Amino acid sequence: MIKHYIVIDIVGLEFDHLESGLIPTISRIANEGESAKMEPVFPAVTCPVQASLLSGTYPNQHGIISNGLYDRTNHNISFWEQSSDLVQTDRIWDKVQKDNKSRSGTNNISSSVRSSSIDSIAVLFWQNTMYCKANIVVTPHPLHLDNGTVMWCYSKPVGYYDHQLVGRFGEFNLATYWGPFASHKSSEWISEATIYTLENQRPNLLFTYIPHIDYSAQRFGKNSSKVKADLKIADSIVENIVQKTVELGIKDESQFVILSEYGFNDVSAAIPLNLKLRDAGLFKTRTIQDKEYLDYEFSNAFAMVDHQIAHIFIKEGFANQTKKVLEGIPGIDRLIHEDEKKHLKIDHERSGEIIAISNKDKWFSYYWWYDPENAPGFAGNVDIHRKPGYDPVELFIDPKTRSIPQDTGLVKGSHGRPADPTTGEGFALYASSKSGLLNNDNSLHYAKVVKCVDVGRYLIGLFT
Repeated sequence: MIKHYIVIDIVGLEFDHLESGLIPTISRIANEGESAKMEPVFPAVTCPVQASLLSGTYPNQHGIISNGLYDRTNHNISFWEQSSDLVQTDRIWDKVQKDNKSRSGTNNISSSVRSSSIDSIAVLFWQNTMYCKANIVVTPHPLHLDNGTVMWCYSKPVGYYDHQLVGRFGEFNLATYWGPFASHKSSEWISEATIYTLENQRPNLLFTYIPHIDYSAQRFGKNSSKVKADLKIADSIVENIVQKTVELGIKDESQFVILSEYGFNDVSAAIPLNLKLRDAGLFKTRTIQDKEYLDYEFSNAFAMVDHQIAHIFIKEGFANQTKKVLEGIPGIDRLIHEDEKKHLKIDHERSGEIIAISNKDKWFSYYWWYDPENAPGFAGNVDIHRKPGYDPVELFIDPKTRSIPQDTGLVKGSHGRPADPTTGEGFALYASSKSGLLNNDNSLHYAKVVKCVDVGRYLIGLFT
């Protein structure tokens, strides 16, 4: 009987990598059980996909419509908010808790009816997990003080990070997790924390996150030598986790699920949507100490950009004008309106009035200034929360100024567009050491396709 489910999210893995020879451990897991191309939800970016994997629902239900959110009440855009309450549907730990309460109050139903029993869930470094109902949680939550930043992680139980993980592995270095010095070292720290959690907590269900391939794919492109090297590192991390289950004597009662969130596209240029809207008189700035900031009060349209998609927020009466402007911008593949929002299951009140999708080889920047000297102060810094758009240029540094350059041409990989079954664009990977979600024909030479929401429903169904 399976007692331990270990779900490893390795960003940037694709189905074709299984036959590349670069990930023998992951390929062996797939051969032992099952594997498939996995279709992410739209938009194919981290927070919506993770929320769908954990809830088995689409963005129009869970409300996570990108990595950022526009607060229409406070007129503010923020990215990478971490509160669990932002997710508007139950996730697996919520469903398990409700199921446990239901079963405990129903005397005539035996717990043996369940597919698997569950006593604890651990979730390490997944998004929107602060204050969630999982038993064990670790997620970065730096404290920004006047005299610097405290590299801290929120954890549950209280002190799990401070008193157990830090004492053994040192503080988690946020500079290796994001920014110009981001690297495989972040994944290695997380993997050590994962192994420690397995050994000392023995959760029935463990989710962990391995991010480093994402960095090299954005910096150098999906087929670069750097990505190939990082694939090998990711495979060795999985091998270490598997080996720990052998040492603990729990391998035979463990199921490994390896997945990713999206596939990458190689890109050659960025589209500065807000600058285009400014040219048309729709986007307004307010100058403060010679720096130009987005003026929410007087802008009639502005874009919250996220990789290859953008939510366009439009004031009443300016929809047609904004649409005409967007239709004339080279590099935009298509515009999503109400009917197609429903089709893509992104019809949620948090979504923009229009959603733009870039061409496959383009991405959207948040830039709105004509002169770099007038760029807001955060443009030159790693500042993931205040920028009103995702900024992959933060992965680079100008050696002369020691700041983030304003050169969008440095970025070589992006994602976010809807997955395309005809071309295979955008598909991620699902692999499991045990059969269950798919039919018995799981040959690596025959690529089945599953939706990420179905992977989520499968995991939920194991415990409820």
